[in-house]
Amino acid sequence: MQKICTIFTILLGLSFISTKTNAQVNDTIPTTSVDPALMGIFNQTIPKKYTIAEIKVTGTQYFDPNLVTSISGLNVGDEVRIPGGDNFSKAIEKLWGQNLFADIEVYITKVEGDRIWVEIAAVERPRLSKVIFRGVKKAEATDLKEKIAITASQVVTEARKQNAIEAIQKFYIDKGFQGASVNVIERPDTAYTNGVDLIFVVEKGAKVRINDVLITGNENISDLKLKKQLKGTKEKTRLTLYEDKTQSPYGNEEAISFKEYIKNYGYLSPTKTLDYLDPYFRFKIFSSAKFNEKKYREDKEKLLEYYNSMGYRDAVIEKDTLFYSKKGNLNVALKVNEGHKYYFGDVTWRGNTKYSDSLLSVILGIKKGDVYNIETLNKRLGKQLSADGGGDVSSLYSDNGYLFFRVDPVETSVYNDTIDHEIRITEGPQATIKRVTISGNDKTKEHVVRRELRTLPGDKFSRDLLIRSQREIANLGYFNQEKIGINPVPNPDDGTVDIGYTLEEKSSDQLELSAGWGGGIGLTGTVGVVFNNFSIRNIFKKSSWSPLPSGDGQKLSLRFQSNGRYFRSTNFSFTEPWLGGKKRNSFTVSLYSSKYANAWDPYTYRYTNERADSSYLKAFGASISLGKQLKWPDDYFTLIYALNYTQYKLKNYPGFFAGLSTATSNIVNLKLTLSRSSINQPIFPTGGSSFMVSGAFTPPYSLFRSETSLKNTENKYKLVEYHKWRVNAEWYVPLGRPSGEEKNRQFVLKFAAKYGFIGRYNKNLDISPFERFQVGDAGLTNNFGILGYDIIAHRGYPVYNNSDPTINPDQQSTTTFFTIFNKYTMELRYPFATNPSSTIYGLAFFEAANGWYEFKDWNPFRLRRSVGLGARFYLPMFGLLGFDYGLGLDRLSVPGATFKDATRFTFMLGFEPE
Repeated sequence: MQKICTIFTILLGLSFISTKTNAQVNDTIPTTSVDPALMGIFNQTIPKKYTIAEIKVTGTQYFDPNLVTSISGLNVGDEVRIPGGDNFSKAIEKLWGQNLFADIEVYITKVEGDRIWVEIAAVERPRLSKVIFRGVKKAEATDLKEKIAITASQVVTEARKQNAIEAIQKFYIDKGFQGASVNVIERPDTAYTNGVDLIFVVEKGAKVRINDVLITGNENISDLKLKKQLKGTKEKTRLTLYEDKTQSPYGNEEAISFKEYIKNYGYLSPTKTLDYLDPYFRFKIFSSAKFNEKKYREDKEKLLEYYNSMGYRDAVIEKDTLFYSKKGNLNVALKVNEGHKYYFGDVTWRGNTKYSDSLLSVILGIKKGDVYNIETLNKRLGKQLSADGGGDVSSLYSDNGYLFFRVDPVETSVYNDTIDHEIRITEGPQATIKRVTISGNDKTKEHVVRRELRTLPGDKFSRDLLIRSQREIANLGYFNQEKIGINPVPNPDDGTVDIGYTLEEKSSDQLELSAGWGGGIGLTGTVGVVFNNFSIRNIFKKSSWSPLPSGDGQKLSLRFQSNGRYFRSTNFSFTEPWLGGKKRNSFTVSLYSSKYANAWDPYTYRYTNERADSSYLKAFGASISLGKQLKWPDDYFTLIYALNYTQYKLKNYPGFFAGLSTATSNIVNLKLTLSRSSINQPIFPTGGSSFMVSGAFTPPYSLFRSETSLKNTENKYKLVEYHKWRVNAEWYVPLGRPSGEEKNRQFVLKFAAKYGFIGRYNKNLDISPFERFQVGDAGLTNNFGILGYDIIAHRGYPVYNNSDPTINPDQQSTTTFFTIFNKYTMELRYPFATNPSSTIYGLAFFEAANGWYEFKDWNPFRLRRSVGLGARFYLPMFGLLGFDYGLGLDRLSVPGATFKDATRFTFMLGFEPE
């Protein structure tokens, strides 16, 4: 009997001979078994077919037995052949492949005729209860939990443990601990069934710091310039002193006296006054000097790239050595061979029929005698992406449909230090756009995206129009601008190209909820909503309300602000950006109504309800505008016509309108605005510009009125007249060329210049007290903005009414506003986050502005100046949240003023002030 059992076991499980113990240790597939008591029932020489009558699963604690049976592939009623069949071995292989079990065995527990009963005995792998770190700091343990990506209740496998060990080692290697070792201990947790704790024991070892970087073989480029290329391999900070500038190996111009350095930078306390220090110290003052193997390899590549950019195309690192000093710090030694310095020679063109040699040479911009730089050559040809993404030879062709264009520079002659090139061009046919597909617009209707595209089926392919289409989609504000994908698929057989746009929706609606208490009038509340992707045609379709009908690209704005009887303001506006759906003609209608009560009782020194009804200022306004995109000078231009009406009613309301306290004033004006915008992103622009010129004109009523009526104070402002001009200009300039993980992180310079003027038709009539310019503060209005003037922010200053920059009280309360203003702004911006859930960036600013009452006093260079820091937070539901801390430089000149007196903290919500 024993012999028969042995033979059967070999036949049945020939490829699965591992024991249960081996399965747990080596992760091999376990044994398939048959109950020894049943061995004699089977004929072990002649295979026989059996039908599975029942399948039973034992040993599982978390998994559903039906799930285990399903994964195994065994089913009641299946026919199996014994011996010689592979049903059971395949079942074990499938279960083992899930990596969820420590041991799996299949038993035949009962036989009746040609029917068999099967038992799957599975031992589940343990599950994680908690992760424990030993030998690390508490803050490091928190970071490590995120790095290892293991969470409670996950199945503990050897692969997961090994991945965690590698993640921990990488974490410490990046911090300079090159010899960090990690051991993992698996400890049962008795509080949970089949639960274990993973204990990672970390031995960081000593941090490896770089003591010296020694470079030899460099005869033409100094150590200082080469070491500056090693961004991730910095030396430990130390001072090298010289008695005289001429002794410095870096020359007289780069050496700096100890005393002068301390005076300029203030990092250390001087101990000598006549010695001179190594100027490279300035680049190492913030360096940790830790060693990172990956960054070291990258730095060696950067070193050679720098040599190549200087014309040394044959430069190589012949040898590099890492060795330790007696104190255990690392020294890095690099031996370079610079080779010869090369220059560009003659450049000839071959294969070009569309464009002449002379035009291509101008675009290439490389002349004979220029220092040889293969990177520059590739960028000018378009074989390597340039910082501005255009202006190269490839762009010239691809913008005109030559999608199959190829260009290859070939060295035809190398003599002495000069290299001649032949640029070989294969123009290919002009590609025609065949299909344009859009995906990912789950909320926005396809026609809203498609109408923004400049790449239409049947048109010639253009790389420039492809980029323009991407910009237009981003400016909609409905999609994550970082995830806008464009995939051109050429079809060489028929000379066409398919273009696929992939999008990712983001929230674009905004909600404003705010409340404030104070000022003696109690609680003030604001409720506002802006739906930036509204659909008015689906407003009566119940199925489209989720929560509101959306997807047609229209804008609906509602806002209500109130303080009970003292103040209220209601605003409504609706914009259709494509009136008629065929052309980019925008249509906007807006209404607003406001009331501001003069509820302060000068006798009781408090606000009263009685005065709220007897002294107030009311305003009602309506406007309708039509915008049209122009084709000339280019299609970045837009012309907008707007007809506006505003009515002001005063009742016993003193102090604002040339001594009037009870009156009704009406304003009707036609406003024309010509603008051009090539800004590439709506929230955080990194390039492009924006210009705007506008003029608003009321009818010249005074031409039809007598001089007597003009002098009548009560009727003077019944029909208000003026002409008003505005000019705004903004530029955005990216700094640097970020790459890799930092591709969306770069400094951006913003320059802005603004001008405004309001004039009169009749010199015998005062300039309108309405529609003037308030200058100062953060752009917040007095009297809740009911007076209709333009708000010109000037950070670092309160609202001011004097044109003299030397007059700067700490606080000013003015009811007289300027008729002319100038403002100049320069901001250096840096993004901290640009994901769709929030855009956050910091800024440093310089600002200069001022206002005047008469043209004869206007001086655009006599300005109040300020500097400061700020931050902006764009949240999808709440719009803009901004903070600025500004220092008014001219406020410091006030006698007795301190630094604190000259600073102001400003806050903004919902809009970017002018």
